[in-house]
Amino acid sequence: MAEIQQSGGDSGKGGKKRAKKMSTKIDMTPMVDLAFLLLTFFMLTTTFSKPTVMEVAMPVKPKADDPEPPAIKESNALTLLLGEDNKLYYYDGLLSASQKPELKLSNYGADGIRKVLLQRNTNPDLVVLIKPDDKSAYKNMVDILDEMNITGTKKYALVDIAKPDQELIKSSGL
Repeated sequence: MAEIQQSGGDSGKGGKKRAKKMSTKIDMTPMVDLAFLLLTFFMLTTTFSKPTVMEVAMPVKPKADDPEPPAIKESNALTLLLGEDNKLYYYDGLLSASQKPELKLSNYGADGIRKVLLQRNTNPDLVVLIKPDDKSAYKNMVDILDEMNITGTKKYALVDIAKPDQELIKSSGL
């Protein structure tokens, strides 16, 4: 703790007595201990970062007696194909056996698929079909779901990629 050392102001010669000079020595050990205890307490009780979560509404599993859901009109569909090596392909409409759509290459940034989605969002009945390939990265699927959230696209579905879609990617040469 604090310690006071007394030294006499008396020089031993008679005469005027001077006030005693007192010097103080402060022991800082308890204050340092307290500082480290507080630091440790706040480090252990603080939440450094909270995880961010995006809610995805999943449909309920249909019962046997439920009617078949209505088919999507080709004019209201946009299909996104997530390929390997962070490639993103898209085409308007649905893939049919009679005609092959024009496959376009895009990226996951603001100047890529976001522009396409914002242009197509003028159609209130737009349904975006997201088809990730087996070789596509999980990060790409998260990125495309983020783009759906950013652009305000209300109707989208994660669908298994079909063989014709994979063949379309291979034959496109993109």
